[in-house]
Amino acid sequence: MKTNWKTDWKPLALIAGLFLACFYLPVGAPRFDNAVTEAFELVKWYAREHVILCLIPAFFIAGAIGVFVSQASVMKYLGPKANKALAYGVASVSGTILAVCSCTVLPLFAGIWRMGAGLGPATAFLYSGPAINVLAIVLTARVLGLKLGIARAVGAIVFSVVVGLLTHLIFRKEELAKAAATAQDPEPEVKRPLWQNIIFFACMVGILVFANWGKPMENAGLWHAIWLWKWPITAACAAGLGFVLVGWFAVAWWKVAVISIPAAVLAFVFPQQPMMPFGFAVIGLSIVTSTSNGETGDWFSSTWTFAKQITPLLLFGVLAAGFFLGRPDKEGIIPSEWVTQAVGGNSLRANLLASVVGAFMYFATLTEVPILQGLIGSGMGQGPALALLLAGPALSLQSMLVLRTVMGTKKMVVYVTLVVVMATITGLIFGAMFP
Repeated sequence: MKTNWKTDWKPLALIAGLFLACFYLPVGAPRFDNAVTEAFELVKWYAREHVILCLIPAFFIAGAIGVFVSQASVMKYLGPKANKALAYGVASVSGTILAVCSCTVLPLFAGIWRMGAGLGPATAFLYSGPAINVLAIVLTARVLGLKLGIARAVGAIVFSVVVGLLTHLIFRKEELAKAAATAQDPEPEVKRPLWQNIIFFACMVGILVFANWGKPMENAGLWHAIWLWKWPITAACAAGLGFVLVGWFAVAWWKVAVISIPAAVLAFVFPQQPMMPFGFAVIGLSIVTSTSNGETGDWFSSTWTFAKQITPLLLFGVLAAGFFLGRPDKEGIIPSEWVTQAVGGNSLRANLLASVVGAFMYFATLTEVPILQGLIGSGMGQGPALALLLAGPALSLQSMLVLRTVMGTKKMVVYVTLVVVMATITGLIFGAMFP
């Protein structure tokens, strides 16, 4: 049979490209070997610090949104035809409550997006979740200066609204069509009053927020006091969730006891290793919900759907980010001196590069502040510093990979481009005002 090169040239090019890449693989070169090590070090750190405490609770919250929150309710408050002031007001300040990173917000965004939230409010929530973190903004003001802290706070809130409005306008026809398609949907039967659902979600959000409460730099004040009590508060939220599952979701009390009692014992026996009781509780909740029928079983199914879709892409993105950019104070394949030298002053190139690097680099919650402190000490300008602060926490390479599967390539590219362009312009203005 004759080979058809009109169709087979793509596989041939792929095979040839892979062969050449393997043939010239610079194994043994110190920078390449170090970049590979940094890729796996970042994946290891991410798996230890973020998967159990951040991602899994976020998956359960996203799954609960898909099962226990009606589509009509989401459309009423966050849909394309919802009251704009209410929709964008709620979305733009959500970060003050969640304080999550650019990866943890993804399952939550996917949950409200699939339930029918308008693209504008949903992207406003997507940006504000990791960007408007009260503790990070306070830390920015104390470490990097009051002007930079205020600029970050104001910029993040304004950004979330503007990005949401612009994405809505760009895809306005599609949004109106979605609103028209769901306008005639009947209001589903409500199984429990709204206040019970609010308490249910408050318990889960409390677990997510306080389990990941970072230690402040100063050993005094309210933030430090909350950090000292973070695990008792997390345990209280978990206990509240247990009572909710038994009282309102018809989960057998003995199943909750089988989860909670050993977790409490582990917490007392190993007080310095909170990951052990937390991990045990997560596994127990997964088993209980996955073996249940009705809406509790549906909750796990929805949670598992998000986990299957998001986790592989997320870990691959972390691996790539570690290889190219390394970890804080560690080198990837791209020398950090290149970045430091390129973001001095307040030129368009410096601000644009800071925005782009920030968009692709992964910042865990609060880590952007010490990173910026080091870069500013190495000569980074005030404008590029703000640009990186506005683009970095809200975006990352791995979040882009996941967003592409959730909202499509076109919407993902528009969202990322808007954030990068706005961060660049804001950096230019700020740098000109405060050189």
